Amino acid sequence: MTKSDLVQTLSEKISTLTKKECEVIVDTVFQNMRSALHRGEKIEIRGFGSFTVRVRRAKEGRNPKTGEKVSIPEKRIPFFKVGKELRELVNR
Repeated sequence: MTKSDLVQTLSEKISTLTKKECEVIVDTVFQNMRSALHRGEKIEIRGFGSFTVRVRRAKEGRNPKTGEKVSIPEKRIPFFKVGKELRELVNR
């Protein structure tokens, strides 16, 4: 499912809204989720899952071509943990 599929489904479910209004709603939800993760907050959607930010510590790697040591800096990455209801639905 793409973002445009999501907008289409929303506009079909709520017939009083235009596609443009539904697109604004979907964009607003995603932008708020991005902002919350950027601030390091946790997003929890009951029955679906939760989004958090995890920190990957700095480490030393190697360039596979030259074998030279390379410093890899610390990173913050988004992480999704699936909720119980969604996991059970998918595994049926």
